[in-house]
Amino acid sequence: MTAVIETPSGGIHLAPVARELSLTEAQVKNVVALLDDGNTVPFITRYRKEQTDGLDEEQIRAIEKRVKLLRQLAEKADTILRQIESQGNLNPELRSQIETAQTLKRLDDLYLPFRPKRRSRAETAREKGLEPLADMILQGEADSIPIAKAAAGFVSATPNEGVTTKDEALNGAADILAERISENVTVRDSSRKIAWRTGRISVLPTKKNEEKRKEFENYSDYSEPVWKVPPHRTLALNRGEKEEVLRIKFEWDREVAARAISTEYDLTSHVHRKFLDECVQDSLDRLIHPSIEREVRREITAQAEEHAIGVFARNLRSLLLQPPLKNEGVLAIDPGFRTGCKIAILDDRGQCIHTDVVYVTGSADKRQGTLRRLAELVSKYSCGLIAIGNGTACRETEELVTQLIADHCPDCRYHIVNEAGASIYSASTVARDEFPDYDATVRGTISIGRRLQDPLSELVKIDPQHIGVGMYQHDMNQRQMKESLDGVVESCVNFVGVDLNTASASLLKYVSGFSQLVAKRVVEWREINGPFANRKQLMEIAGVGKSTFTQAAGFLKISNGEEPLDKTWIHPESYNVANLVLENLSLSSGDVQATDESKNALREKLADISVKQLAAKLDVGQPTLKDIIDGLRRPGRDPRTDLPGPIFRSGVLKLDDLATGMKLAGTVLNVVDFGAFVDIGLKDTGLVHVSQMADRFISSPHEVVSVGDVVTVWVQSVDKDRKRVSLTLKNPA
Repeated sequence: MTAVIETPSGGIHLAPVARELSLTEAQVKNVVALLDDGNTVPFITRYRKEQTDGLDEEQIRAIEKRVKLLRQLAEKADTILRQIESQGNLNPELRSQIETAQTLKRLDDLYLPFRPKRRSRAETAREKGLEPLADMILQGEADSIPIAKAAAGFVSATPNEGVTTKDEALNGAADILAERISENVTVRDSSRKIAWRTGRISVLPTKKNEEKRKEFENYSDYSEPVWKVPPHRTLALNRGEKEEVLRIKFEWDREVAARAISTEYDLTSHVHRKFLDECVQDSLDRLIHPSIEREVRREITAQAEEHAIGVFARNLRSLLLQPPLKNEGVLAIDPGFRTGCKIAILDDRGQCIHTDVVYVTGSADKRQGTLRRLAELVSKYSCGLIAIGNGTACRETEELVTQLIADHCPDCRYHIVNEAGASIYSASTVARDEFPDYDATVRGTISIGRRLQDPLSELVKIDPQHIGVGMYQHDMNQRQMKESLDGVVESCVNFVGVDLNTASASLLKYVSGFSQLVAKRVVEWREINGPFANRKQLMEIAGVGKSTFTQAAGFLKISNGEEPLDKTWIHPESYNVANLVLENLSLSSGDVQATDESKNALREKLADISVKQLAAKLDVGQPTLKDIIDGLRRPGRDPRTDLPGPIFRSGVLKLDDLATGMKLAGTVLNVVDFGAFVDIGLKDTGLVHVSQMADRFISSPHEVVSVGDVVTVWVQSVDKDRKRVSLTLKNPA
């Protein structure tokens, strides 16, 4: 029996969803039921594994997305049925076609003849009473008399009313037939298929916007089949068209489309074939081609945007999950020429303890004075790490810092930090509330340092679309991009977990079940009452009821609270089972945060447990028991610590230093369709083209690298004139 979800529109069958995603109907049904009950995706992924049979977050989000689309389809079908029925045009065959439509596009095609329209030539002809003439011509009923004579019967006796000539009557009938052909569901479907099979995108440069023209010179006189245009090229062409640098045309095999229409209406032996052929040509040129062109352009743009948002999301996830620096103070520098370089000293908890300004420009004496001042700050505040923003004057500042390290601070290291969005953050309400006594430039500098100390905690304060790890993000559907990227941030925050007593409201708002208001109230509660002693105290906060507590509690950790299990990933609903596990080992929850020696003994005992046997004894699911044991084994674990940290440098690399074949270490800054940009310590990043990533064919650079990866590269070529460096991941040796 096919599983069905009841909806206001009737019902959605889940079997096709399960087949499409290669899952069981039970998995899909359980996930949908959990989502409909208000459970978040992170919560379902981590704490409802028995119900989903261990589905991961990506699979659960795929179910959520597909079911949402099906519900939209059902609701739209219901609306269309009501509209057509109110017009008195609904018949059983049409109802069946609408109810069984599998795509929104099919529904649009079925509704097109009944959709309220702007005034058209066909509508004007119908108002003049010419639809019967169009019917007679199409059905061949006028074959006993000449078509012109049939048209004469529709000429009005009163010149000021209706049709005045036979030609006007025939033209009106032709307009009605052209529109009818264009709205035929079968014609639209066949035209769509022909467009995708034979269509081409052709591009010509315009004579406008000369200063922008060079940016798009690769697309002059460009032409490619629509099905082959890659996503990044679609977005580039759209931008060129928007900036009036490019003129884009859609071309297709018009004759094939015309033959398909002729076959649909069986015009080969039709008595009025010549007249109807002219109607077909008019319908193709005036109605079908423009509509199909808009549809194809819309679809390749939608596909390109979805792909680009996916790339952005993967890059963002990799960036947010970069490991934090534990117990490290940082000297942060926001480079600048005229107004100087802003300095912020951060302690190991990210608190700003000193600010200053130094200058990279000026005489040799001034430069030496700047170096001495920086050396004093490094010594006074014991800063072994320096974070340099990658904005204006970045490389000049980097040269100054490398001289500082060489002459004064040999134990120091530095890292170039992507400061995208820092200026937006520094002027935001969040930044003003956090640092009311500092101006925007100092706030931005603090953000640069904190991005190095804990990328996730700092970057959540910025709308994710402003973090520079994508392409064409400002050309995207902003609502769709925000939804996708917010989902990534939510996923990362809950994957890592949050310290309930130190997390900012910006971080807490992404916790499963929390809203911005609840996050703010948590911070206010801390300010009034001091640190949380246990997770249960969350229930004292307005807006945190049983449901919210259930969704959030497992992701909120307390390091040294009253309940030792509060520092683990174990959910409070499973504390009784966790305590039974410990009792079974002759231990207690206190052993979870005991000495290292006791912890080692605990881990050894946990490693000897037979999950299958103990799950049966305690009447608990094996996935849940396994997670409880993992939580007891590694309390307070931050999954980011398993990843390699950033590369710190002590010297600057110049373009003249490079030679073909040179081996370098670098950090992946951005991954795009055609390759990856890697920071190797130069002023400009190097590019590893997708063809230079592996000795096998790869369809996407994401198969090999992610943002933040530390990679070994070799110099392939150096273009000193254009200051471009091509790199390879393939060892040339």
